[in-house]
Formats: sequence, C-alpha cells, structure tokens
Amino acid sequence: MSNSDIVMSFIDAWNTMDWDAAADLLSDDIVWDNVPMATMEGKAVVDAAMRGMAPEAVDWVVLSIAENGNKVLTERIDNFDMPGGKRVELPVMGTFVITAGKISLWRDYFDLASFTSQMA
Repeated sequence: MSNSDIVMSFIDAWNTMDWDAAADLLSDDIVWDNVPMATMEGKAVVDAAMRGMAPEAVDWVVLSIAENGNKVLTERIDNFDMPGGKRVELPVMGTFVITAGKISLWRDYFDLASFTSQMA
C-alpha cells in the first residue's frame, strides 16, 4: 500500500465515519495540527477529538493528491453535516507524514473564520 493509499483509506474512514478504522491508521505518537487551532498529540487524544466532532455525515472530496517520499499532500473540500441541520463546507490543504505505514503527522490548513461562521 502506497503512502497515498494510506491517506485515501483514512479519508474513506472519515467519509464512512468509521472512527476505529481511522484510528487504526494513526501512529501512537500522531500529531494533528489544525493550523488555526490547537495542536493535538497522541493517538488517544486525536481519536477522542475525531469522535467528539459528532457529525451526522461526512464527505471529504479530494481535489488533488500528491506524494513525495513519506509526505502526502491533499487539496480537499471537507463537508460536514452537523446536528441541527448545519452544513459546513471547508476548503482544506492537508499534509500527512507516513512513518512505518501509519500517519504520524496530520496538518490541515483552513480558514478558521469560515469554519466558525458555518458552525454558528
């Protein structure tokens, strides 16, 4: 499985809200850096944060993906259907680092103001 395949499997797990499958693709020392927000460290912390978002549906659309060594870059539109009928559509640029077949760094860049206004 290529590094891009690992990232696409992770995105597929998000899209089906299979949090166990998503967590299985993370290294124990994963760092999740949502650039405009707080950085999270450790598999248990990241797993809890993923589950804690509590969307009703997820649809991450990959516009572009590129692999260079152990780094995978994604240009995406992350769509979330949230409780109360809120729909969040967020352009995201993501970087994933793969170490020993697991995601060890997940860094997403997005517009926090756009996210918070859609969540309000």
